[in-house]
Amino acid sequence: MIKITLPDGSLREYDQPLSVHEVAASIGPGLANAAVAGRVDGALVDCEFMIKANARVSIVTPQEPDGLEILRRSCSLMLAMAVKQLHSHAQMRTGSVLGDGFFCEFAVERPLTSTDLPLIEARMQSLAATNHSIRRRDTPSPSLHPEHLSVYRLGDSEYLTTGPHVPTTKVLQAFALDHISGTLQQRIYGTCWSSHQELQQWRLPPHVMVVSIDESQASYAQSVTETLRRTGVRALADLRHEKVGYKIRQHSQTVPYLVVIGEKEQAGGFVSVRSRSGEDFGRMKVEVACEWLRQPGNGHV
Repeated sequence: MIKITLPDGSLREYDQPLSVHEVAASIGPGLANAAVAGRVDGALVDCEFMIKANARVSIVTPQEPDGLEILRRSCSLMLAMAVKQLHSHAQMRTGSVLGDGFFCEFAVERPLTSTDLPLIEARMQSLAATNHSIRRRDTPSPSLHPEHLSVYRLGDSEYLTTGPHVPTTKVLQAFALDHISGTLQQRIYGTCWSSHQELQQWRLPPHVMVVSIDESQASYAQSVTETLRRTGVRALADLRHEKVGYKIRQHSQTVPYLVVIGEKEQAGGFVSVRSRSGEDFGRMKVEVACEWLRQPGNGHV
């Protein structure tokens, strides 16, 4: 007999090993459909993970941060699959979650352009509708893989990636591609959300754009963005692997305020604030910047 303790403290008993998805299904069909992963004794696992002993189990859905990150991670794999189907010469190098979305990096013989993005996104929509499974594959020598990486199969390709991943592509519905950079080494960036309503909210013009100088500040820049949002400021983060001058020039055309983050800002818990016209308001603590930007006329929604 296997005893499963749920987050509310209730206890369920099963007479044989079962998967995380089967636990979700035993609770209710709605939860089973929403499940993207599970948490077994505190560890994130795929829905197909088999529970063979007593454990504390919770079902992860896209409505929580871990679930949303899993959606984005899996969207990165689906992007890789779509690009490979449309451009057989492209070879995926890496892919990851980034801020509000994800990216994939490819080595290409012929550079792709922004005009390719709608076709790639349409192919991703088709793959989502076709409902491909994403399965972790046990390998004979898992110790040969870098730490935290596993082999996952999507379609006829396998990827060495961080897990867990969503069980099927049908879960991936609210996503969009928005940028491509590079020449022979190219990155395609996109965003992914748990619902189309959230995607449309993300598409609204921001009042503040948080700009990282390089990738080492990405996590701090995203945390600043989320802090701004919690205080009522409509903010987005540009974490792309582009020169900061390019990003500032691009956003200065449309966004009232820019929050720039580099090594010094990250080390001191600061941000540097400037207006679209180039006026520099100096460095501020994050809390001070949030309060200042919330004032009428200073970017408050």
